[in-house]
Amino acid sequence: MSTKDFIKKSVLNAFTQYDAPKLAVALLAALALGILIYLVYRKFYTGVVYSRSFAVTLVGMCVLTCMVTLAISTNVVISLGMVGALSIVRFRTAVKDPLDLLYLFWSITTGITAGAGMYALGLVTAVVMIGMIYLFSHWQAKGRVYIAVIHYAGTEAGDNIVRALGRIKFVVKSKTMRGENTEMAVEVFCNDPNVEFADRVRAVEGVQDVTLIQYNGEYHG
Repeated sequence: MSTKDFIKKSVLNAFTQYDAPKLAVALLAALALGILIYLVYRKFYTGVVYSRSFAVTLVGMCVLTCMVTLAISTNVVISLGMVGALSIVRFRTAVKDPLDLLYLFWSITTGITAGAGMYALGLVTAVVMIGMIYLFSHWQAKGRVYIAVIHYAGTEAGDNIVRALGRIKFVVKSKTMRGENTEMAVEVFCNDPNVEFADRVRAVEGVQDVTLIQYNGEYHG
């Protein structure tokens, strides 16, 4: 057998051992589910800075995981090579929001189920995940947590600030006193989107300024 015939036979065997329609359907399903994860992530993102690159990575991760699963399931030799190659890969990128790990793992497992042909399982999982994320985000949206940094002068102003907060749930996190001037950081849990308590605090005699920062982290009440 000549070299030309050997190469031709190898190429033909490479194409004939795969079911092209099956591979195409699996990759398209992974792409569609990955785009769905991307849209859910963009809709329910509650962090400080939205990372579009991470959102696009979710789509690519889903498709690539599907491709790896298809390659492993069609050829034993390739599967051993994949295991050896992927075992030396190390990812050291820090994930700032723990919820991003949920989306990342969701994307990976969706790619695996699409590569295995379990499309119904992928759809059911997507419905369950979207419902869970919607319920928890709706529950958290009932109230907002703020950090109020207040500068005031005199001890009497401090008592009046507490009265101005009224029935709002708050916790004094820190208080720095420099002579007559005091800097106080207060964690405030408020259901009012207009944050009228800040106006009441600002109107207290002796208050110099009020800085209000919305806190997006976890709140334990």
